[in-house]
Amino acid sequence: MTGQTVQNQGATRTRPALAAPIAALLVSLIGLSACGTLGPGVVTESGGVTRSALGYMNQARQANGVAPAAPDARLEQAALEQARYMASAGRMTHTTRLGRDFVSRKNANRIDGAAAENVAVDYGNPDIGRIMKMWMASPGHRRNMLNPAYSHFGVASAADDKGRHYWAMVLAK
Repeated sequence: MTGQTVQNQGATRTRPALAAPIAALLVSLIGLSACGTLGPGVVTESGGVTRSALGYMNQARQANGVAPAAPDARLEQAALEQARYMASAGRMTHTTRLGRDFVSRKNANRIDGAAAENVAVDYGNPDIGRIMKMWMASPGHRRNMLNPAYSHFGVASAADDKGRHYWAMVLAK
């Protein structure tokens, strides 16, 4: 699709026990410093996005014989962090400027077990239906969304000052 790009990131790997507390500390420090670094033009669009995506998600899951997934505020918050980062950086990515990958962000947000992340960038009016359809048309994203191991999800978006809308979805059990 023109003007739209997608990536997906799945799965987990084990980190040392000390990594989670260190990551949590870094997240709190980054959260405080990020308040001033998002800059003008980064507009959070997240309000109610997960609830808006619920019908699309569960219609796709039902059509494929998979149990419904429930919205999760913690997963939406993790998705919002990544959407905001991508909007502030002006690029779609699974890592942050400090090199934090999905697994370290998952652990910092206390998301246990298997989890996956879908990200996308879209130019124009934000439309969760279009994003959900785009993810379902991509084999890796579709696999994440239809994985029966993931029973909860959160979706968020943020826009930059050029009108690009950055989307993130985090799925977990």
